[in-house]
Amino acid sequence: MEYRYLGHSGLKVPVLSFGTATFGGANEFFQRWGDTDVKEASRLVDVCLEAGVNFFDTANLYSYGASEEILGKAIKGRREKVLISTKATFPMGEGPNEAGSSRYHLIRECEASLKRLGTDYVDLYFMHGYDGYTPVEETLSALDHLVKTGKVRYIGCSNFSGWQVMNSLATSEKYGLARYVVYQGYYSLIGREYEWELMPLGLEKDIGLMVWSPLGWGRLTGKLRRGQHPKEGRVASSEGKQGGPKVDDEYLYRVIDAIDEVSKETGKTVPEIALNWLLQRPTVCNIVIGARNEEQLRQNLNCVGWNLTKEQVEKLDNASRVTPIYPYWHQMGFEQLVPQPVKW
Repeated sequence: MEYRYLGHSGLKVPVLSFGTATFGGANEFFQRWGDTDVKEASRLVDVCLEAGVNFFDTANLYSYGASEEILGKAIKGRREKVLISTKATFPMGEGPNEAGSSRYHLIRECEASLKRLGTDYVDLYFMHGYDGYTPVEETLSALDHLVKTGKVRYIGCSNFSGWQVMNSLATSEKYGLARYVVYQGYYSLIGREYEWELMPLGLEKDIGLMVWSPLGWGRLTGKLRRGQHPKEGRVASSEGKQGGPKVDDEYLYRVIDAIDEVSKETGKTVPEIALNWLLQRPTVCNIVIGARNEEQLRQNLNCVGWNLTKEQVEKLDNASRVTPIYPYWHQMGFEQLVPQPVKW
């Protein structure tokens, strides 16, 4: 297993982490992701640790705490062997203070997460989304408090826009508060918008990327082909096919066709290729992989230990390229003025 620094920190993490959104299945929405129980979760943790994947990602929102509870039971007795990231911000109830990134909400939710996980600290604490109502100073002050009291080791943000990340970094610097070291965001061969602004920001400010949904909301699992569509499973449902950002069918199949060509050249599967491509992108320090069962997990673990060739990467780049929105298409026309981390 390869290890990389977690963005702007001295912590080394495996390039793969295991996402536990499939743990619990508390309601119909989360059951579409999975309903892994403690026994199966413990087995998946065993497989991860055997492969050198000691990093587990969860959130208070996942099955409304059940994911954290199951993960906590699955790692019981081996907390010192693992790294844990969890998150807060999104609603956990109907009350007026049960959502957001206020000091009140964050400290309460962090305490609740620690209790469910059965630990007295988390290694990485994410703001799951941006709270436009709470002052940035209040959020970062609360996070700084959690770091200084030892309940949180590092902090990160997820699903922020570029200016929101930059505003947070500037505020941390101004007041001497703990700063975000890593960004968790959506990035895949069929979703490359991260490259337009967030990637250049990550390079400039040393913010690493933890990728979520690296297989494009299940579209790059190898189940979709031209003229074919699975009859069951998450990808078969309208929510699975259309969940997340809409993707033009012709564009999707163009990318899948290119992956299939590379698959024939390498003998690797569609998800293995899609994940390996991400591992070669700038700023990526970790990919959050999910799995509903041991078979899926073992297949995803096979994306490490080898690399696509330069020619294969270029083939995938060309197939997945789209024209970015303004002002990025304009800036990309002046490479001598605006350096680009990747070619569009």
